[in-house]
Amino acid sequence: MDDIAKHLSISKKTIYLSFQDKDEVVHTLMEQVLLKDQADFITIAKNTSNVVEEVFVMMKKMNGILNTINPNIFYDLKKHHPKTWSLFHKFRMEFVVNCVVVSLEKGKKDGLVRLDINLNILAKLRGEEIEMGFNPAVFPIDKFKILDVQIALVEHFLYGICTLKGHKLINKYKKIVEKI
Repeated sequence: MDDIAKHLSISKKTIYLSFQDKDEVVHTLMEQVLLKDQADFITIAKNTSNVVEEVFVMMKKMNGILNTINPNIFYDLKKHHPKTWSLFHKFRMEFVVNCVVVSLEKGKKDGLVRLDINLNILAKLRGEEIEMGFNPAVFPIDKFKILDVQIALVEHFLYGICTLKGHKLINKYKKIVEKI
């Protein structure tokens, strides 16, 4: 609260006129971040031509987000702000998972995503992968950069769900030239 007050050039007392406690400040900020992320994800989905492009644009957005935050924030949210962590979890497991289902359906129609996959299972898997990538017990922050982990997980997921046509498109976006 001291840091917030200093950054805003106001007293802590002024902050407490608008917010009951630190938890409410954190929760309100997370709500705003998630609303912006939701709007950005919807815009990306509408403005990309295929599921592979969508994933690469999302990865670019993730790069911007994850390079500007302290990786400890996820641990702190889970431990010290469970209500806010629950909000983040709900966003990930409802909104993000639904976006993945819609994208995979679109990818199937375009011939980029395998027809034999179960959309709901793989969308939930992707939601869990996101959380796993933030788990310091699985990927300690002194050994792994969250961004590197998230990119590796999403690329692994993408290669697993795509057809050969999709793989060629992934390689095009990654600027990988395969020798025959």
